[in-house]
Amino acid sequence: MKNVVITGSTRGLGFEMAKKFLELGCNVTISGSKPESFNNAREKLNKFKDKYIYITCNVRNKSDIKNLWIKSVDKWGSVDIWINNAGQNCPRESLWDTPDDYIDAVVDTNIKGVMYGSRIASENMIKQGYGQIWNMEGLGSNDMIIEQTILYGTSKRALTYFTKGLAKELKNSEVKVGRLSPGMMLTEFITKSPTGETSSVTQDREFKKIFNTLADEPETVANFFVPRILNNTKQDAHLVWLTNMKSAKRFMMSPFTKRELLK
Repeated sequence: MKNVVITGSTRGLGFEMAKKFLELGCNVTISGSKPESFNNAREKLNKFKDKYIYITCNVRNKSDIKNLWIKSVDKWGSVDIWINNAGQNCPRESLWDTPDDYIDAVVDTNIKGVMYGSRIASENMIKQGYGQIWNMEGLGSNDMIIEQTILYGTSKRALTYFTKGLAKELKNSEVKVGRLSPGMMLTEFITKSPTGETSSVTQDREFKKIFNTLADEPETVANFFVPRILNNTKQDAHLVWLTNMKSAKRFMMSPFTKRELLK
């Protein structure tokens, strides 16, 4: 039985991973940036009520991340797995049209939040003698550039470099560091803007065609990731859901299969 902490886990892939860990018998700390973030998800976890706790944690605040570790250890006794999943998107606009607030939010969440989360987890896991830290990749991690998404892509490219570097620094340690590459998923990250409106990309016919060919429900991706995380023994592990081979096969089969995640 493992003790797991997941940032940004009140919805989307983070929530589905939390649920899968619970189904497999783990104790889980779920977290979100606001106290009310968990309201909609709570009713879906009734049968696990003694196996999880919810802690408010805005990863833009280092003190919140420290509190997340402390409260989790107070409850479970240790943290075996720490997943930096919380992320921030921004409007699909060119750099010069993007408000300063979104630049700050992307950097503070996707880069600094992961750095502080990894630092707090690694220094405490070194003391306890074991543990795993996983960081979530995304668009840009593989150097692919898509116009009007370069702020988010830059943050994810930096995250990949940082995670591989941290794995090298911990190469002689029992603390393992890895990356999760989920591919495209049907979540509010895609369907809604940061302010809650319907995202403009959902009206783009070419985007919808590609998305419906390659994307998956977050539950599908969580079911792939979680058992492999629990069984991992490698340093610098890289779990990839949407491989190049899988992408190519889906494009080949697209004329014969109907996938309409985004309608």
